[in-house]
Amino acid sequence: MSAKGRITKAAGKVSIAVFTSRILGYVKDMMLASLFGATGVADVFFVAFRIPNLLRELFAEGAMSAAFIPVLTEYQTKHGHDEANRIVRATFIFIIIFVGLICVLGIVFAPLIVSVIAPGFLNEPEKFSKTVFLTRIMFPFLLFISLTALTMGALNTRRVFFISALSPAMLNITIIVCMLTLAIHFVEPIIAVAIGVTVGGLAQFLFQVPSFFRQGYTFIWPKSKTRDQKIASERDRNISSPLLWHPGLKKIGLLIVPATVGMAATQINVLISTILASYLPEGSITFLYFSMRLIQFPIGMFGVAMGMAILPTLSEHSTRREMDKLRDDFSFALRLLFFIAVPAMAGLVVLNIPIVSTLFYRGAFDYAATIATSDALMFYALGIWAIVGVKVITATFYSMQDVKTPIKIVVIAVIINILFSLLLIGPMKHNGLALANTISAGCSFMLLFYFLRNRLGSIETKKIATSLIKALFAVTVMGGAGWLIADNEIWALSGYGLQKAIYLGATIAACVGIYLFISYLLKSEEMSYILRKMKERGRK
Repeated sequence: MSAKGRITKAAGKVSIAVFTSRILGYVKDMMLASLFGATGVADVFFVAFRIPNLLRELFAEGAMSAAFIPVLTEYQTKHGHDEANRIVRATFIFIIIFVGLICVLGIVFAPLIVSVIAPGFLNEPEKFSKTVFLTRIMFPFLLFISLTALTMGALNTRRVFFISALSPAMLNITIIVCMLTLAIHFVEPIIAVAIGVTVGGLAQFLFQVPSFFRQGYTFIWPKSKTRDQKIASERDRNISSPLLWHPGLKKIGLLIVPATVGMAATQINVLISTILASYLPEGSITFLYFSMRLIQFPIGMFGVAMGMAILPTLSEHSTRREMDKLRDDFSFALRLLFFIAVPAMAGLVVLNIPIVSTLFYRGAFDYAATIATSDALMFYALGIWAIVGVKVITATFYSMQDVKTPIKIVVIAVIINILFSLLLIGPMKHNGLALANTISAGCSFMLLFYFLRNRLGSIETKKIATSLIKALFAVTVMGGAGWLIADNEIWALSGYGLQKAIYLGATIAACVGIYLFISYLLKSEEMSYILRKMKERGRK
């Protein structure tokens, strides 16, 4: 199978797994919205969860993968499975010690952390103390999710994508179960959700362990060693702490710090929004949380999926110095990604109210909260094309073990976000924070693309631009049709979940059909590629 075929197949598997996880995530969010609405209790939980979740996205699933997969791919390509397995074991020990220490410090210094991330809560002692308590419950989640990232990276290097991409579903399932079974036993039901987060992190890790073992990986030395492992054991006797001094682990360590900074733009921007939103009227943090969760659906399904699928292939090209293949696969991945993500972006912009009304407008989540969340969704969604594009570009930099270039762009992107957040929060409230995030993401993509083109030379810029223009034309027609079809008073009514879901589903199906038809008329290369692959699959 060609590299493009492997990338497409892997991205498809990841997308299916991410879709399953996101659907369960929306079920969880619907339950949260119905139980707690856009109230102070919801704000407390989302702030408390933001702290370990921020560290998770920065270190565990972000920098960990960016630094771990290229190095593991290099050792596996040059030195074989046994040496790659030794790096995995060394990284496991490092995570237990280092991340475990971070969790202990996070629990001890939770009051200080909360005062930094949500300074607006200091004026409300009860709200502040609840946030600290929930933060302490959820901090161990960071350790479990870091171990999850380790097993995920190891499996992805062996081209096993589906299981690792499906593992987040275990987190959502665990939280849902805890809400259904434990909430009634607490005076503050939100405590059950916090417990579900921590236990769900453990479940996410354990879900991948069987596949991890089947690929020949271990967390400790196997009882029966191969010849290469026996030689390695003899070599290790001369080292006081053999695994923690592995040169591969040192290389990961040198990459992971700048990679953390390189991955930080989106998360720092979210953190800045949380800090500023803590001074806004009650519910603002919740509006931003739910709207951000909705754009995470296409970002996860397409951007994360493509980034996860393409990184091992690009790392292999880089290790073998196959730069022409690396450029070609990058261009292909970005064009295919834009073809899929741009209509998803347009759909969220045009159908923002129907989507939020269908998912959340019931129980304690009223119409005012629905409109406020819909507005934030529209402004966040405008940046989807840039966010998913950044994931592919940064994956390309990391495949070449270049973590310095993304750092430069992160600093600029964060400064842009801060400036526009301060400029827009006054007239636009929480919507201004969402728009500032979108502006920052767009600038980040443009700068990263410019530096990558300088690094690689030709990356088929004209083909990428042509593909994007065709997609934008098609979604303009699609968006107009979708707006006309969805114009109905049912979205202003609480409940009616089934009727809304059927109406919204039919509207989305019509929009997809229109987009594909226009793309076919425009002779889109990506559309032709998808049709060709469908025909090949049909003949098998």
